[in-house]
Amino acid sequence: MAYGRAVAHENAFVALADPTRRRVFEKLSTGPKSVGEIAHGLPVSRPAVSQHLRVLKEAGLVADRAEGTRRVYAIDPQGLGALRKWLDQFWDAALQAFAEEVERSEKSRNEQDK
Repeated sequence: MAYGRAVAHENAFVALADPTRRRVFEKLSTGPKSVGEIAHGLPVSRPAVSQHLRVLKEAGLVADRAEGTRRVYAIDPQGLGALRKWLDQFWDAALQAFAEEVERSEKSRNEQDK
């Protein structure tokens, strides 16, 4: 199971490594959008945006739903949450290391003040 999660994170990072795909993903940060809305202002065609969205969906980063004859895409909170949880392990370790360094510095300063 841990291996499956690692593969999912790897897929998410690979999906976000492409600069255009990252811009597509960032456009969804303000809420759900159709392909046409996402494509507006991007230097790629709507079909290209659809391909980028497919990759993001396969990586678990976006979800889609039908609205009439069009599809509306949004960031998938579960996929993003899983990615964030994986990243948080490094943040937690960095914060712990920082707290330990502050404690060492304070201890050293207190010993010098004596």
